Amino acid sequence: MLETLTVIKRWVDRLLAGGCALLLIFMTLLVLYQVFTRYVLNDPASFTEELVRYSLIWTGFIGAAYAFSTRQHMALLLFRDKLPEGPRKLLITASDVLILLLAIFVITIGGASLAASASHEFSALLGIPRSLVYAIDPIAGVFIILVQLINIYEDVTGVKVETGTRMAGAKDSTAEGAIDK
Repeated sequence: MLETLTVIKRWVDRLLAGGCALLLIFMTLLVLYQVFTRYVLNDPASFTEELVRYSLIWTGFIGAAYAFSTRQHMALLLFRDKLPEGPRKLLITASDVLILLLAIFVITIGGASLAASASHEFSALLGIPRSLVYAIDPIAGVFIILVQLINIYEDVTGVKVETGTRMAGAKDSTAEGAIDK
């Protein structure tokens, strides 16, 4: 099980980080092209602004999924860090479960509903259905669900999935106490 989760997490992290990197490169090139056409050619390309805006939305959602995967999302740690180990672990697990529920119901189900409802709306300049822009909601939601399930597994077992090593303060969950190999 641990090896499977490790492989899944590695591939998800690579896919999300690579997607963000490609989108950032794409947006940079579009902005450079916009500046060139505006100030050198005196004929600005109008499509770039809308395309950069949509790419930024996609980057934000993919980046959020990556942040949850690497546990680098914004969090208020002052209260959590003052708690003893037991209540701290319970708070972290409860937080991860709430994020999982948010990802299921708001981002994935709500995002799919939003994308479906926007299929008859078209962007002003590009003429593409807005559902293509909103399609990132359920896609990112599925990734967040996947990584949150792995995060909850880490919280409960005390085993860090990425490296397969035990997390600090974790107790054995097997009879033999042989989790790591």
